[in-house]
Amino acid sequence: MAPFDQLHDWPVDRVAAAIVGPSGTTRHGPTDQPFALASVTKLLTAMAALVAHEEGTLPLDEPILDGAATTADLLAHSAGIAPDTPEQMTLPRTRRIYSTGGYELLADLIARRSAMHFADYLYEAVVRPLDLRATALTGSPGASADASVDDLVRVAEAWTFPLLVDRSTLERATRPHLPELSGVLPGFGRHDPNPWGLGPEIRGEKDPHWTAPENSPATFGHFGRSGTMLWIDPVAETTVIALTDRDFGDWAIEAWPRFSTAALRG
Repeated sequence: MAPFDQLHDWPVDRVAAAIVGPSGTTRHGPTDQPFALASVTKLLTAMAALVAHEEGTLPLDEPILDGAATTADLLAHSAGIAPDTPEQMTLPRTRRIYSTGGYELLADLIARRSAMHFADYLYEAVVRPLDLRATALTGSPGASADASVDDLVRVAEAWTFPLLVDRSTLERATRPHLPELSGVLPGFGRHDPNPWGLGPEIRGEKDPHWTAPENSPATFGHFGRSGTMLWIDPVAETTVIALTDRDFGDWAIEAWPRFSTAALRG
């Protein structure tokens, strides 16, 4: 079945998607309309943090949190911050604790250093230079932004090519930070190791996973509880984006890898 034909069988009321490959970009559905991203928001916040690093506002290796964890640790969920609050839960760099609270702490640090509200910083660092038309932070910098598929195609380009930050920064952000750390991938259980970059999750050898078995270990991206996902496979030179209006659940665990497989096969 062709990739977009599968979307008609998804148990959702609204879906928009795009596949970007070596031969170009194909789109399906209302790709100019905003969807709630949930944790895909972290890819926007992380890119803003990479810009802050290059500006010298909040360098990646600067010790923060009483001199223990670094900005990079917050981005890669290795700072020991609790999942839903900006509180220290365990020692930094001992395990991967997926933390929206850590992203809220990161955004607060950027706001203080830049003397700007984080939503304004995100706009100036990411939204305006990428000309994103339907993207806005609506709440938590770790879980509450709206964006369209068309906008996320541009965001994926910025994670692939040095549009906003230097290529060396992108290369660091999209390879595992502390690759030996284990932890839980929400919705898919514990993985040892559980590789993560500075923002995007990295597929590695994780099984089960929300991408396709055929995706390369270098694949990186994010999915959200609102039924949203974006991955970039640098080996296949392919990006897949799908936004829906149904919360993540068993349907997505089954549907997303199938859709990803079809996208890779063309």
